[in-house]
Amino acid sequence: MIQNLLPGIQHLQNIHPLVVHFPIALLSGSALFYILALLTKRETMATTAFSLLMVGALGAAAAVGTGIYAEPGVILAPSVRGHLLEKHEDLMILTLCVSAGLALWAIIARPFPRKGRALFVLLLFALLVVMSVGADYGARMVYDYNAGGNACPQPIEFVK
Repeated sequence: MIQNLLPGIQHLQNIHPLVVHFPIALLSGSALFYILALLTKRETMATTAFSLLMVGALGAAAAVGTGIYAEPGVILAPSVRGHLLEKHEDLMILTLCVSAGLALWAIIARPFPRKGRALFVLLLFALLVVMSVGADYGARMVYDYNAGGNACPQPIEFVK
């Protein structure tokens, strides 16, 4: 049934690629709406940002969980694992931890902390930087070393 609806899914080694884009979009949207809330002082912007942060943090947990589950089955040369996969994993676990910390802070000071707002937004920006760099490592594994499919013979050795 699912192959009829999404025929490309049969080429996936695991479901991690289906999950990873949600936290990227949701956490980025959260940052945008928190900045808009800071600039406009509109509570509705903060409420939207809060909702996006909560779902984004849950999405980050799902992405990290599916990534850890999928890791042993991903066909990569040891050199690629060392240069890309381990850094990707570390940065995305850090993304999860920071997003969970910010979500907890936002729950306590719902929907947008009054004290430490600048620090909250700064940490959210730092989260986006860490997440972007981590996502880039993941993209390099998929597009440079075919970690997500079977288009090329495996494994491909690491090159700069």
